[in-house]
Amino acid sequence: MAKVLIVGCGDLGGTVAKQLSAMDIQVTGVRRSDAAMNGVKIIQADITDSASLEVLKSIQPDILIYCVAANGQTDEQYKANYVDGLCNVLATQSENKNLKHVFFVSSTRVYGQKNDALLDESIPAIASDFGGDRLLEAEALLNKLSCNTTVLRLSGIYGAGRLRMINLAKSPQNWPAQNSWSNRIHKDDAAAFMVFLVQQALASKPIATCYIVTDSKPSSQYEVLSWIANQMQMNSDVITPAIEGGKRLSNHSMLSTGFQLQYPDFMAGYKALLAITASMDSDLV
Repeated sequence: MAKVLIVGCGDLGGTVAKQLSAMDIQVTGVRRSDAAMNGVKIIQADITDSASLEVLKSIQPDILIYCVAANGQTDEQYKANYVDGLCNVLATQSENKNLKHVFFVSSTRVYGQKNDALLDESIPAIASDFGGDRLLEAEALLNKLSCNTTVLRLSGIYGAGRLRMINLAKSPQNWPAQNSWSNRIHKDDAAAFMVFLVQQALASKPIATCYIVTDSKPSSQYEVLSWIANQMQMNSDVITPAIEGGKRLSNHSMLSTGFQLQYPDFMAGYKALLAITASMDSDLV
């Protein structure tokens, strides 16, 4: 039976863990809490404390997925969780001869460029803040490994429990002053692509070293907010500023794998999400 170790078994990592477990794959998840998860062996550990990770040496997974989130938006937290934490976890697998592939969940924050050009994996990432710098530093750690590795640069995740844009659409007075380009990926699609790649890796099929994980429609923030407000039958009467700043990202490499998005654009994703939230609201009446 194939073994997958997921370090960072929270919202996204936990979704991946449940789907892999249902495929008769032995999944071990590492998380801060000891909350149980059906079909998944949970190890409570602190990635910044190497001593708490000693137990990982005995697992000998075929696939390692590093999918953590920083505790805060500071350089210290990004270094601790992405750089030091990944270094600590990789150290536990230095003697693992079964390890076929390591996936590191990064972010499109590494692209600090602000222009209208469509960016893809062939264009060097130029970070513009501490977060991007630390993520690139963590990505570089994979270059030292002898097994196959893949960096997954996820754009803004939305979906169940991630309602920032819907909540913002309800308050036009709080919309950002600048109408910049934005990119997003539905959580279900992000998890499904990760599961797809694990299956590819276990089947020894070729996988690129880096993928931008985003949907097929980069959009301005006001385009998204106005569409959501319209779907909620709200009259925003907001004057749309010209697009300024941000970036547009290509998912061509992701789609070239044969993977198909369930939500190829924000309209499909938010339509489904609005239906869910409307149903939940009606249940409370």
